[in-house]
Amino acid sequence: MNQLKGTGVALVTPFHDDYSIDFDGLKRLIDHVIDGGVDYLVVLGTTGETVTLSPSEKKQVLNACLEYNAERVPVVYGMGGNNTMSVLSDISATDFTGITAILSVSPYYNKPTQAGIIAHYKAIADACPVPVILYNIPGRTMSNITAETTLSLAEHSNIIGMKEASGNLEQCMQIAAKMPKDFLLVSGDDLMTKALYSIGGSGIISVMANALPATFKAMCHGSEEESLKAAFSLLPLNNLMYEESNPVGIKNLLCHMGICDDQVRLPMLRASLGLNQRIKAEFQKLK
Repeated sequence: MNQLKGTGVALVTPFHDDYSIDFDGLKRLIDHVIDGGVDYLVVLGTTGETVTLSPSEKKQVLNACLEYNAERVPVVYGMGGNNTMSVLSDISATDFTGITAILSVSPYYNKPTQAGIIAHYKAIADACPVPVILYNIPGRTMSNITAETTLSLAEHSNIIGMKEASGNLEQCMQIAAKMPKDFLLVSGDDLMTKALYSIGGSGIISVMANALPATFKAMCHGSEEESLKAAFSLLPLNNLMYEESNPVGIKNLLCHMGICDDQVRLPMLRASLGLNQRIKAEFQKLK
C-alpha cells in the first residue's frame, strides 16, 4: 500500500450560503491539493461534514470527487458508523470503482467493548471489496481503540492501517513496535506527523493540507531540515483550526484563500468574528 503513504488530505465539503453543495468549489479544492503535492484524497471523512449529508448527497460528492480527480491520485472513502449492520448495507450498495480503500471510524456514542470493536471491524473487513483503514479518534467517539486491539485487527488480511488520532504517543509506539511490516500507521493529528514518522509511521491524513498541501509535501517527502521547518510552520495556525471545532477553522482559511466559502452546516456555525480575524492575520503572515 505504498500509494497510501505520505499525505492524505481529509477534504472539506464546500457549501453555498443556502447550504447546498458547492461543486465548483470542490473542484477548485481538489485541483489545489493535487497541484500542491498531496499523495491521496480522503473523501467524506469527519472533515467533510459527513454526518450532515444525506445519502444522496454523499453519493453525489463521491462521484464528483472521482470525476474531478480523474485518477490522478488514489481515493480513500470514509465509510463507518456505530450501526454495524447499516455499514454493511452501505458497503453492499456502493460501487467501489475508483476507490483504493475505505477509512472507517470506530463506533461512536454506544461505546462498545474492545471485543465489540474487533467484531465490528472484522465484519466490515470481511464484507468490503477494498482494504480497510481503521480510525481511532476518542475525542469524538468517546471510545479508544487500544494498541492491543489494533494489533489484533492488523492480522486481518483486509485491514491495512490505522489512522491514530488519540494523541497518545505511547499507544502509537506500542502499535509501531509490534505491527506487521506492511501495516500503515497514519497520524490523525497534523502536529503529530513528525513524531509518528520517527517511530515508523507512514504519513498523515490531514486537515490543514486542504489549504497548505505543499507544506505537507515538504514535511512528508522533504529533507530533514525542510520537514522540520514545515512542521514548525503549522504551530501558529493549528489551534485556530479547532478552536470552534473542525472544519470551521479550515473552511475559514480556505475562504481567505479564495478556494471556497466558509459555510458549514448546522449545528456548527461559521467562524466567529474574532476567530476569523486571527486566522486572516496568520494567513497574511504565510503569504
